[in-house]
Amino acid sequence: MQETTVKTQKFILKLFPEIMVKGSSAKKQMVAQLYQNLQTLLKPLNERLAIKKFSDKIEVVTPIETVDKVREVLLNTPGIEQVLEALQFDKMETLEEIKAKVAETVADEITDKTFVVRAKRTGSHPFNSSEMERVIGGYTLAHTDAKGVDLHNPEVTVRIELINNQLNIITQRHEGLSGFPIGTQGAILSLMSGGFDSTVASYLTMKRGIKTHFIFFNLGGIAHEIGVKQVAWYLWNKFGASHRVKFVSVPFEDVVAEIFRSTHESYMGVTLKRLMLMAAEKIADEMEIDALVTGESVAQVSSQTLRNLALIDQSTDKLVLRPLATVNKPEIIRIATQIGTRRFAENMPEYCGVISKNPITHGSFRRMEKEAKRFDYEVLNRAVEVSKSIYVDEIVEDITEHAPIEIVKELDPDRHIVIDIRAEENSIETECETLKIPFYRLKSEFKKLPKEKEYLLYCDKGVMSQLHAQYLKDAEGVENLKVYRPD
Repeated sequence: MQETTVKTQKFILKLFPEIMVKGSSAKKQMVAQLYQNLQTLLKPLNERLAIKKFSDKIEVVTPIETVDKVREVLLNTPGIEQVLEALQFDKMETLEEIKAKVAETVADEITDKTFVVRAKRTGSHPFNSSEMERVIGGYTLAHTDAKGVDLHNPEVTVRIELINNQLNIITQRHEGLSGFPIGTQGAILSLMSGGFDSTVASYLTMKRGIKTHFIFFNLGGIAHEIGVKQVAWYLWNKFGASHRVKFVSVPFEDVVAEIFRSTHESYMGVTLKRLMLMAAEKIADEMEIDALVTGESVAQVSSQTLRNLALIDQSTDKLVLRPLATVNKPEIIRIATQIGTRRFAENMPEYCGVISKNPITHGSFRRMEKEAKRFDYEVLNRAVEVSKSIYVDEIVEDITEHAPIEIVKELDPDRHIVIDIRAEENSIETECETLKIPFYRLKSEFKKLPKEKEYLLYCDKGVMSQLHAQYLKDAEGVENLKVYRPD
């Protein structure tokens, strides 16, 4: 491949098919929103990056030095069906020039392999697409070490697009996230526990183009809240950073205490879910949000039978979406693994189940009405009144402001041990001793380390290391811990 002759890399973005079948007005609005989202996400990566909008695609041209970062963003942006990587050559005016450039570019890739040329053409030319494929294929076969041409089962498909006098040779094809661009389908408030179900449900609403805010009901103190903030930040940063969203934390310890006082044990689980929806509805009203999302799956636990879900939904006038209603647990875990939230979920405590004793599986509407009347709703109102709301992109600054973790920019080999908490196998190289402990093993492994040493947590952006350091400090009482964030 002759990538060294090209200073820029082009990405051709094919749009989600459901966008393409919309009416002209809706389609235009969605393409414009995706274009704006990409401007927000990509421009900070490189000021020389260019984004061009067409009716059926979007093209991104980036300097070579930011190709990897741009590719990662594109693959995680809702609204994109396929991401094609292409080498772009301008001023290709004749078929003679085109065939020579294609053969030169793909020569190494098709050595000792069968191939076929597939071409698309836009503009006015003295040849059509079929002629292009035939001429370029014959010339390439004659001037390279390819095994031969196979029209039906080739080992390599050479894909090219000719737009007027601009030649694009497709080098790679990736499956995109699909879905609609965020910002085209309104906003939703996600009941976020940090476990498998709520994180996957939130991902699915983001993928569907819904601006997804988070509401968390705190039953486990500051350490639990920091753990949930970690996964909320991760989801937003990976899939939804084109829009600012909020993280709302509602203290629910007193609400649970009131449930124990007022509610029969068999109805406690259903009552807790009802009260969460009631609180979420109040906050959604303030945020002018019309719908809520939960991670509930039919029959997964006692409160999620059809009857009990109906009892729960009675408590709110909001639309409640349940993307996982008919999805089984192994499939939910598979999606969590795919999107990178599994490790968070595996280490997240589950508090909702602590009040489920002899739970009813087929509750009574009449009995539920009686149980609900015994609850003191002033307790719920106070919890909502003292709830705290911050933007997800401000989570780290907020935690640092209230309980700062020291940031170290320069290492001292005599004092510091760096702990690389990234999930990737490769580890950062420093002049200090460096340990590789992925974040999902940090809580258990850190206890085994010598107490007299000073440890510095490291990750790519410093965000996850900051949150995990704070978590260890609050939950485990760790003091010999700082964050390494080089300039």
